[in-house]
Amino acid sequence: MENSTFQQFSLSNEIEKALDVLKYTKPTDVQNEVIPRALENQDIIVQSQTGSGKTAAFAIPICEKVSWEENSPQALVLAPTRELAAQVREDITNIGRFKRIKALALYGREPIAFQKEELNQKTHVVVGTPGRVMDHIRQGTLQLDQVKYLVIDEADEMLKMGFIDEVEAIIQQVPSDRVTMLYSATLPRAVEQLCQQYMEDPAKIKIKTEMTTATIQHDLYEVKQSEKLATLQDVATVENPDSCIIFCNTQEHVEEVCTELQESGYTCEQIHGGLEQDRRFSVMDGFKTGQFRYLVATDVAARGIDVDNVSLVINYDVPIKKDSYVHRTGRTGRAGKQGKAITLADRYEEKYIASIERYIGFALERKEVPSTKEVSESKPSFMEKMAAPRIVKNNKTARINQDIMKLHFNGGKKKKIRAMDLVGTISNIPNVTADDIGIITIKDNWSYVDILNGKGSLVLEAMEHTTVKGKKLKVSKAMK
Repeated sequence: MENSTFQQFSLSNEIEKALDVLKYTKPTDVQNEVIPRALENQDIIVQSQTGSGKTAAFAIPICEKVSWEENSPQALVLAPTRELAAQVREDITNIGRFKRIKALALYGREPIAFQKEELNQKTHVVVGTPGRVMDHIRQGTLQLDQVKYLVIDEADEMLKMGFIDEVEAIIQQVPSDRVTMLYSATLPRAVEQLCQQYMEDPAKIKIKTEMTTATIQHDLYEVKQSEKLATLQDVATVENPDSCIIFCNTQEHVEEVCTELQESGYTCEQIHGGLEQDRRFSVMDGFKTGQFRYLVATDVAARGIDVDNVSLVINYDVPIKKDSYVHRTGRTGRAGKQGKAITLADRYEEKYIASIERYIGFALERKEVPSTKEVSESKPSFMEKMAAPRIVKNNKTARINQDIMKLHFNGGKKKKIRAMDLVGTISNIPNVTADDIGIITIKDNWSYVDILNGKGSLVLEAMEHTTVKGKKLKVSKAMK
């Protein structure tokens, strides 16, 4: 389907507009296979690796099919990690932006009271980790009786992390006449049993692994452990990437490598399981928006990192688990773009290299470490790039939000303000229609309204002389 486009799926104008702004031009293989089946409400089992475009494969039909008018969640997506849940929520929000789809992420290490308050709002899609989703089910704060679409993302990882019993318990709480989509890089027996028990005549789609590896150059440098830090800097100088993720096996190595790079003048941050959740999200946001060029990470961050144009991945430590190599290197060469993965291995790590090569089906290309001359010749352009700000070429979220202004109204439920009151008032402003109004959130004492299509300043000015339900409200540009 070389010339396929998203128009072939006959999507609504709102979804097509979002895909256009997000620069989703040509469907990937998994999207071509999944989207038409999902739109026909067919159960689907998808076996595909990271970087294949699988999130959009389920996010597009979900955003297309959910009804804006319904207040309760109509789709539930289960994800193994907080980072992945947050990333999937962001993707769904972006794709559903002009349809005003509200997606909410539920995960641990965030106050459950805040999540309960958000669940009281109109919410179309819930994305969550199994543990926190079960917490809300037990407390009666997550209503699943209107769920029509259930997605189990990275099911094999759920199994490894011991979540499979919770996943099964959640499935039993969802209406039986739902559509179920399961995504997994591999299909262990326990995952297959889950499919047999809870899915109805599912379509089985397998996307070849080559999709994620064909666009990536895989190199191997054999180097002593004591020389890895120096080699890392030489490699970075010669490669001179626009952005780079450096993976380590331990938190200690992450801290050691990040400290060394920072002291050498690199714009660099670190992310690992020992950081507070807010800090982890802050670092990821900084990397996505170009605040620094190098990210040093453990495998905890390998899933959920969806940053376009990561030109280089370096395995400072060889991953012990062979599938971790695929997840790490899948951060580059995404959606058909070219990327490079470099692995630094000492002789004690050779056994892991052999296992990885058997798993991926080809040998890593052995390379000589950069020579002193190569490093010296590359130094000027490296220093020039390091001194310049990193240009983010394709930040999807920033692009779709560039014409959106979030407004803060100092009135909410206690002043009897409803969403329809805000829509009625704002759409009566000259040159503003209901199509210019995005997601509305109403709290007890204030409300937030997204104004689309560059009309934010117009609405803000008009509200200085306009009442809502007869009440004069203070309206300002929201701080968040």
